Amino acid sequence: MKYNKTTMTKLINQQRELHDELKRLKAEMGLEKNLAIKALYHSFVANSGKYMEEYKEFDRPRK
Repeated sequence: MKYNKTTMTKLINQQRELHDELKRLKAEMGLEKNLAIKALYHSFVANSGKYMEEYKEFDRPRK
């Protein structure tokens, strides 16, 4: 599974926990938005993370 910023952004907008974590990363660690989104991907999606299935649903091509 590959990182895709657009897909990850959709997932963040859908999941309140990820949205709050994004704000926290930006504020506490001073990360810019793009790096914080990528960090969330690696923490919560990649390698069988908590939101991996939801991410796959957003990543599937539409018919």
